[in-house]
Amino acid sequence: MKKNLKISFLLIFALFLNLNYSYSQGFNSVHTSDGIFVIAAGNQGNIFRSGNSGNTWAKYTEPSVNFKSVFTRSNNIWLTGDNGIVYKSNTGTTVLTPYNTGVTTSINSVHFTTDLTGYVCGDNGAIYKSVDGGITWNLSNTGIVSEQLNSISFKDVNNGVVVGNNGKVYLTANAGVTWTPEVVTTTKNLLDVKYYSDGLGIAGEYGTLMFRSTVSAWNYVDSKVNTDIRGITGDSFNDIHVCGGGGFIRNNANSNYKFLKFEPNPMLANLVDIVYFSGIGFAVSSMNNAIIRSTNGGTSWELTAGATRSLTWVSKLTGSSGIGNNLCMHPNNRDAVFVVYGSTVYVSRNRGDNWTNIASVTGGGQAHSFYVSPVDTNIWVVAITGSPDKIKRSTNYGSTWTDVLAMNFSNYGQPLEMDQNNPSNYYFTPDGGGFYKSTDNGASFTEISGNFPFRSPCDIVVMWDSSSVIYVGDGVTGSGQAKIFKSTNGGVNWLDKYTVTSSETPSLCNTVFDKSVCYSTEWGGSGFYKTVDYAESWTLTGTTGTSGWGSDMCREDPTVVLKGTYGSPTYLTTNSGANFTSTSLGGGCGAGIMVPERGYLLAMQCSGLFKMKIDYTVITDINVNLNNASVPKDFNLYQNFPNPFNPSTSIKFDIPNSGNVSLKIYDQRGIEVNSVIEGFKNAGSYEVSFNASDLPSGVYFYKLSTKENTIAKKMLLVK
Repeated sequence: MKKNLKISFLLIFALFLNLNYSYSQGFNSVHTSDGIFVIAAGNQGNIFRSGNSGNTWAKYTEPSVNFKSVFTRSNNIWLTGDNGIVYKSNTGTTVLTPYNTGVTTSINSVHFTTDLTGYVCGDNGAIYKSVDGGITWNLSNTGIVSEQLNSISFKDVNNGVVVGNNGKVYLTANAGVTWTPEVVTTTKNLLDVKYYSDGLGIAGEYGTLMFRSTVSAWNYVDSKVNTDIRGITGDSFNDIHVCGGGGFIRNNANSNYKFLKFEPNPMLANLVDIVYFSGIGFAVSSMNNAIIRSTNGGTSWELTAGATRSLTWVSKLTGSSGIGNNLCMHPNNRDAVFVVYGSTVYVSRNRGDNWTNIASVTGGGQAHSFYVSPVDTNIWVVAITGSPDKIKRSTNYGSTWTDVLAMNFSNYGQPLEMDQNNPSNYYFTPDGGGFYKSTDNGASFTEISGNFPFRSPCDIVVMWDSSSVIYVGDGVTGSGQAKIFKSTNGGVNWLDKYTVTSSETPSLCNTVFDKSVCYSTEWGGSGFYKTVDYAESWTLTGTTGTSGWGSDMCREDPTVVLKGTYGSPTYLTTNSGANFTSTSLGGGCGAGIMVPERGYLLAMQCSGLFKMKIDYTVITDINVNLNNASVPKDFNLYQNFPNPFNPSTSIKFDIPNSGNVSLKIYDQRGIEVNSVIEGFKNAGSYEVSFNASDLPSGVYFYKLSTKENTIAKKMLLVK
């Protein structure tokens, strides 16, 4: 084995994503000031550091503190915690020196304008200033009332901004001596702020995003998401990058002030912080230790340091007679979702993890489409089989039902659609022709197309922001023709826009972020088709080997699309269809797919509901549990354990003085086969794991060296 052959050292953290948004497993903050040294910190004292732009990471732990924010400048590092303490370190040491601010409550953000002058903000209106590099802190919050402050940023030594809950924004122009309230039109909690040399950017909960130049009024971005935007960064006012939700990253590059440029990335979990330095970016989640990186200004992102992601479907509800797509988000509660199996209505109020039977659709068989009205959540509308099939409506949260329309529809599709742009309108396509519209929240329907000769429509989608444009996927089993129709006048007239040599077009999905884009599946063939010109033309974006069924574009990020099949596999893309990841799925035939967020994916199979579980495995070079109160007195290298070993073994050592340390492995000829550690280490006790899976059996020597001492020991690899 050659000296430069990379060995993966054992510290593998399989951090399982439980999707309950408990902020405990990963990070709360990440920072770099040069794109080379990077540090991330989170709850339970979790710290990752890299000195090579994230190519490798070392994990450290500072017990009994939940870190809230980290900031670097020159060689200095400052971290804040939930205990009112600011911790200071530097890039050459892992020792954290604590300094009291004067409070014991959470310090949520830190920013330094010079190596000596810095600010922190936190709960109860706390803003403190240091002029000696973070050693002593003095209250500096004149003009601010007692409220939670979440983020602070300065563009220079004098001009700063701080934001907090309930839409609070304060500005200073005199280095924090006084703060002046800034009037904004939101009362949402503001979570992050960035003061650029030429403007300001603010992000917050429920999709809050606003910006202004130093001389203009505030621009309020319609972000079109209901999830929180938690991180904001960028090198200038015209290059703002934000992150949040289940993992989206968006920017306003090239005057794209609607932030509709999405950055494809592999994170399927909440992103809580992001930092850029000259086109090099890092972003972190509070739900795992997988740090992602971009080296090209956000054009693409990757998992760092050999981290991997695995996807599995987990059964959450056992049902029967599940066909069509009966998944429906609660209009007012982003954590609540409905589903209908047969005629039984279930609700989950914790993002699909647990389900409760809350109602039944009386006088019906198998539901095929189900909606809870955003106009009035007491109003439910369902298409359900019977003799004949019917559209039914409830105005009392499913307690009683009224027949609205009796007309047979496809026994495998979703024949009813609510207009998301105007939720008082519904559309219905029965078997044998005709297109029906309701303008009274599903209370009555009228045929408006002159009985256009559809055959057996499978799905309807309405273009976002343009209700006059509607698509219908149509097909008949065994016909050899799966069709897509388009109307540009609200369903009155229709044109046949695409025909595939299959039997059905069971599913169509589109996005609020780009009206030109839509995907379609086919049954009787394995193709997944895409249009980027408003359904005027369609191209094959991928084949999956299995007949398609349900599909959905992620409601917060159009780069993420999930395709179901009439069977086991699902196919996920996080880069707009450039490639797909296959994941097996039980529950019989495919029925419905819904992707509310990047990290929140549901699949309704005919006999059960499944939720995707995302696991990240992270490999770090060294695990160091810091104990600053216990420095070893002697220089020691202990016998590896186990010994003999195959293929991994642990090596412990003590160093009483800080300095450069090397731990190297040699074969019997004295040839170096690996450098386990090479660089500065603080005085302390260490344990590393060495993996020799690429080495042959035999005797090896491991040698620990510092400036003052050298020790070597023998170990035996037996395969």
